[in-house]
Amino acid sequence: MPEMLHPRPLYLVDASLYVFRAWHSMPDEFQDADGWPTNAVHGFARFLLELLEKERPAHIAIAFDEALDSCFRNRLYPAYKANRDPAPEELRRQFTHCKALCAALGLSVLAHGEYEADDLIGSALHVARPQGFHGVIVSADKDLSQLLHEHDEQWDFARGQRWGMAGVKSRYGVEARQIADYLALTGDAVDNIPGVSGIGAKSAAVLLAHFGDLDTLLGRMDEVTFLRLRGAATMAIRLREQREHALLWRQLTTIALDAPLGDIATGHERGQADGDMLGALSDALRFGPMTRRRLRVAAGLE
Repeated sequence: MPEMLHPRPLYLVDASLYVFRAWHSMPDEFQDADGWPTNAVHGFARFLLELLEKERPAHIAIAFDEALDSCFRNRLYPAYKANRDPAPEELRRQFTHCKALCAALGLSVLAHGEYEADDLIGSALHVARPQGFHGVIVSADKDLSQLLHEHDEQWDFARGQRWGMAGVKSRYGVEARQIADYLALTGDAVDNIPGVSGIGAKSAAVLLAHFGDLDTLLGRMDEVTFLRLRGAATMAIRLREQREHALLWRQLTTIALDAPLGDIATGHERGQADGDMLGALSDALRFGPMTRRRLRVAAGLE
């Protein structure tokens, strides 16, 4: 089929990253009609408008994190992300507004109580690929690089940097398919995943370059001692001692491809915008005339 030869882009946006970024960087002078802060919504709206105006995507899904402490990973490892403070009510309200804004614009919204945004992005891409789509993952998060196949790309929107599957190694020292194993070895402080003690980024990259993947590494641990790698003998001991932990960390760092997506269309084609809802949100959030007009144009209402 022609679309399989030239796959169509499906834009998959890691919304929470941009909401949090706006929350921390935008001044707190923005308030809604009830006096609650709206700085994160205003910042997210600016980002979203820039993306829609620049790319004019026909197929796009916006993924939100609702599984802040109810994710399936918390059942596997209760300390998962336990180093993070809970989001204050002032921010939680704004997440709700951001989701409503996306819905009013006719954009596909992905959120689930047991799966993170990364899982929803991975699952949406996994389902869409056989239908002739390639992914454009809008996020700076290195975890998401594990999803990249030949025609996909990841886009750090804020820095204006894009890379494909082949570009992952120059950024992180490992192949896209090795990212989950790499994070299982090194740990991920952001998500409170310890990793294997004594193995840093360079050591993990050398081990994966030699063995290919975590399973092969754990099956051939006796060979680690003979690698030309500083501290190799100690690493072999640590891997033997922490084998089960390493496998658990890999469960945490691997993005799920089977998250429930509901009855949303596979290609996440942009739907009809809701002008009334968009107007009501603009009033409630006190958007200025320029933002209102840009939203209406982006929604195809002007």
